[in-house]
Order: sequence, then structure tokens, then C-alpha cells
Amino acid sequence: MPKRLPKRRKPTPEKRPSDQCTADEAQLDFRARDLQGLKFFKKIRPLLDSLHEIGTQRDKSHNRDLHMDQYGVLVLMWMFNPILTSLRGLQQASTLKDVQKKFGVGRASLGSLSESVSIFDPEPLKQIAAQLAHDVPSADPSKFDAIEHQLTAVDGSVFKTAVRVASLGWLPNKAGGTTKGKSVDGYRMHTHFEILRGVPERMDATPAKPKGKDDEKSVLASVLQPDRCYVTDRGYAKFELFNQINAIGSSYICRARDNSTPQILSDRELTQADRDAGVRVDREVILGACTSNRKTVPSDHPVRFIEVEVQPHVRTGSKGTNCDGRLRLVTNLMDVPAELIAEAYRLRWLIELFFRMIKQLLGCRHLLSTKPEGVEIQMYLAIIACLLILIYTGGQPNKRTYEMICFYLLGWANLEELEAHIEKLKPKAL
Repeated sequence: MPKRLPKRRKPTPEKRPSDQCTADEAQLDFRARDLQGLKFFKKIRPLLDSLHEIGTQRDKSHNRDLHMDQYGVLVLMWMFNPILTSLRGLQQASTLKDVQKKFGVGRASLGSLSESVSIFDPEPLKQIAAQLAHDVPSADPSKFDAIEHQLTAVDGSVFKTAVRVASLGWLPNKAGGTTKGKSVDGYRMHTHFEILRGVPERMDATPAKPKGKDDEKSVLASVLQPDRCYVTDRGYAKFELFNQINAIGSSYICRARDNSTPQILSDRELTQADRDAGVRVDREVILGACTSNRKTVPSDHPVRFIEVEVQPHVRTGSKGTNCDGRLRLVTNLMDVPAELIAEAYRLRWLIELFFRMIKQLLGCRHLLSTKPEGVEIQMYLAIIACLLILIYTGGQPNKRTYEMICFYLLGWANLEELEAHIEKLKPKAL
């Protein structure tokens, strides 16, 4: 019987010839000069200094190399540099001398970047974000003085994880016997966005598929605050939730479904300003009184039903229905002009712009960590990054500003061109 030859092993990194590399390693071939804006992170470090001792309570041997403040500044660098696309790329960046010198970090291993988030507490990052939010200039609120509550848009967006995690997948895997082996994993970030200030107020992470206690309506009900005016899409239309918002001392402006049939109590007279704003119907109604579903909880407070004429939306895909050209809103703001309610709802798109910014501009289309703590840390660092952009520009950036920042980070625009654009945003002195 012939002797079987042993299988040839792959060369280890130390023995691999210098002219050979894997595809991943080829993509990670960059130097410090390829990273943009390192000098601006000197202003960020003092904000994160208070995080240095977090997670060190169990480190009795005092040999921890990666602290939370260092992890935070590395993740921020990842957000602001399109050349960094993965955790492995971030690990290689930590080996660069310029990065180590400017950030005060040492060489971080892939394991420490991945596992350290399990002992880091995200709560202090929320406090830093709140501290920065005070420095963001507010838009002129005089137009919305009649709405005494803080205008807060509420919505959720899914962020996919780079690694599949079965416990977070909203589609069961093959073992579950329902999806033929498919698995989609991620988190849904339920976000509260202060419209007039242009800043996120809080983010709560749940599994991506909204059901049970992770349903968007249940999540909002669990974190309600007084003196807020919650501006929501029709996914939050639930009469019991409206009752809870009203009971806590807040208000709401919610888009109603196109087939809504509330019980009409009275019609309210429209002003010329209402008509100019596209308002066609303003009624006082009772929600849930005309349904045959016994489980439906009707509204227990005065409610207005407002119809606004809008540009009809024509369905282009296989799902959804065509819009009939009427936007239907329900609200418990009984003394606010209808045209102002319509205008407040139109500003809800700002939260969509925020999601676009952190996904496209800050590279958060995917999550660096699959651990709940890591997801929260990354999201609050993204909020801090957004606040820094708002503070740096000195006003409310528009889409052109976000594009200009992207051009700078990609190396297509220099610092002088970026600053010239930002200078145009600043209000002129009278």
C-alpha cells in the first residue's frame, strides 16, 4: 500500500513570501497619510477622558491596554474616514505611529476591539451627547410658539450587523424550519429626534423585526416623557398609545391610515392660512368608535382629524398602494392652527435625513459589533459625531454640507474649500 503524503499546509503569515497576501490584507494596505482629519480629534479627546476608567473594576492586574476612551476615539476615526471599512481595518490603523501619537492609543488587537465592548458602559456616552447638544444652536422657534411642547420626530431604522447573530435574526434560520436557510440579522434603532434643534435625543436598540415588546409602538410607550410633541408616521397609529401620550402630559401629530373612519363630532372652520397650506379638512373626532373590533381602545380625549392636500404618490413597486393626494393627520393639539400642524409634520423628514447621514456619511450602514453594548456605543458615538458636525458648521447643515464633508473625507476637497463652504452657512452680521 503506497504511503499517503501529508496535506500541504498553508504558509503562516511569518513564512508567507512578501509578494503574496490575501485579498483582505490587500484591501488593508494603507498608511497614516491616507487617514483624514486626525488633528481635529485633539478636540474630542478631552470629552472622552472621563471614560478612561470605565470597565477597569475587574482588571486587578492593571494590564488592560485598550480603555473605553481609546476605543471611542478609534471608532470616531473609523466613522470619519471612508478608507476604514471594517474592524480589521480599524485594528491596522491602531498600529500606525501617527494614530498612536495623536490619539494616545497603543496597538489594539482584533480580539480586544471585539470583546472589550462587553465591559464598557454606554451610559456615560449619552451624558457626553447631552452635554454637546447644549452647544448646538436652535432654529428660530417663534413660528412654532403655539406648540408649547418640544417637537420630537420618532422613527426607527435597521442597521445590519456584519456578522450573523442567530438571536437577533428576525428571519429564523433553517433550524427554525420556516425560511429555507435564509437569515437576516441586525438591530432597529428607535430614535427620538428634536426637530427644531436638529439633534437626536435618544436611541434604543431592539432586534430588527418589530414584534411584541420590540414593536415600535411598544418601545415608544415605554419611554414616553412629558412636554413632548411626538411627530410620527402611520406605523405608530394606535389609539391606546395616543391615550398614553395624552395622559403623560405630551402631545402627538401622527399620520393616519388612508382608510381611517373616525366618528365625526364637528367640523372646524378653516382660515385662509390653513387653505394656503393645503389644509382641506379640520374636524373634531373620536378615534376607534366606529370599529367592530372589541379589542380596540377608543380615544379618551379630544382629537382633531386634519386632511392636507399633497402631491399624489404613484406606486412604482409591487407593494403598497397609490396615494389619493390627501395626507391625513390626527393630533390632540386642539388650539394650534391647522396650517402649523401640517407644517410641523412636514419637518418629520429631518429624521430621515439624520438616518441617511449616519449610514452614508458616517459609514454606519453596518455595525462594528454584534453585542448590544457595542451597538449602543457605536450609535451614541455616531450621535456625538453628528453633534460635532453641527457645532463645527455653526448652524443647520443641508444636504450640500454633508456632500462637501464627504468630498473632504475622500480627499476630493481640501480643508480651505470645506471651510469656504461652511462660511457661507453662517448668518451674516447686520
